Amino acid sequence: MTNNLPIAYLARHGETAWTLTGQHTGLTDLPLTEAGEHNAQRLAERLKGLTFAKVFASPLQRAVRTCELAGFGAAAEIDRDLVEWNYGEYEGRTGSEIRAERPGWQLFRDGCPGGESPQQVATRADRVVKRVRAVQGDVLLFSSGHFIRVLACRWIGIEPTVNARSFMLSTASLSALGYEQDLSRPVIRLWNDTHHVIG
Repeated sequence: MTNNLPIAYLARHGETAWTLTGQHTGLTDLPLTEAGEHNAQRLAERLKGLTFAKVFASPLQRAVRTCELAGFGAAAEIDRDLVEWNYGEYEGRTGSEIRAERPGWQLFRDGCPGGESPQQVATRADRVVKRVRAVQGDVLLFSSGHFIRVLACRWIGIEPTVNARSFMLSTASLSALGYEQDLSRPVIRLWNDTHHVIG
C-alpha cells in the first residue's frame, strides 16, 4: 500500500451525558462531560505530527468542542452535512425503549418517525464523500457516531441500511478512510482506534 494516497481521518466526538445513558442524541446540542473533554484532549496527542489540507466539523457543540480540544479549532470549517442523524420522535430515547414499542426496529434500516430516513442520511454522507475526495491531501472530520458509520459505508460503496450497524464506534475514537494502491479502490484503513483514550 502506498502512503501518498489521501486519507480522511474521522474523529467521533467525546462523551456526553446521553452517550453514557445510551439515549439517541441527534440534534440535541449537549456539551461534553468532564471525561469527554479529557479524552478529546487526548486526541491531540494521537493526531500529533499529522497535517491536514482541510478540517471539517459538525456544527453541534460536542463535535466543535472535540475539534477545539484536539487542537484544530482554528483550522476547522463547519459542515452542516456532518451533523448527527435527526432522530425525530426517537430523540433522547434509548434503543430498548424504542424496541419495546416497535419490536425489531433498526435505525439503519427503518430510520425515525419525524426524523431522517437512512437514505436521507446516506445522501448527506455522499455529499461529504464528494467534498472530501475533491481535497488535495489529507482531511480530518469531527462528527457523531451514527453519521460516521453511514459515511464509512458510503466511502467504500456499500449500503448502510444493511451494514452500518456492524461498525461499532466509541466516543473520542479515531478512524481513517483511504485507498489501496490507487484512487479506484476505497478502503477503511483504521476503525475505532481508542488507544489514546483513558478508560
